[in-house]
Amino acid sequence: MPATDLLHGDKGYDSAAVRRKIEEAGAAPNIPPRANKRWKNCFSPYLYRNRNVIERMFGRLKDFRRIATRYDRSATNFMAAVHIVATVAYWL
Repeated sequence: MPATDLLHGDKGYDSAAVRRKIEEAGAAPNIPPRANKRWKNCFSPYLYRNRNVIERMFGRLKDFRRIATRYDRSATNFMAAVHIVATVAYWL
């Protein structure tokens, strides 16, 4: 994981073990608490909105079949395809 101050995550990542790993890496977890939790961790809905931008970007990348199904066998070719698709998606 690259160095960061804040890490956004889904409700599925709301566990003590995952939060501990994130904090050990030097980042603050911003994960919404699950509905069945008794003790709610601190969570900022305002900062969590930025996560939506990342989700939409992955959705746009997956619109291209080659990226969604990972046709390329080598990692180099796959990354080249991701770069091309990201450039095209940026123009659209």
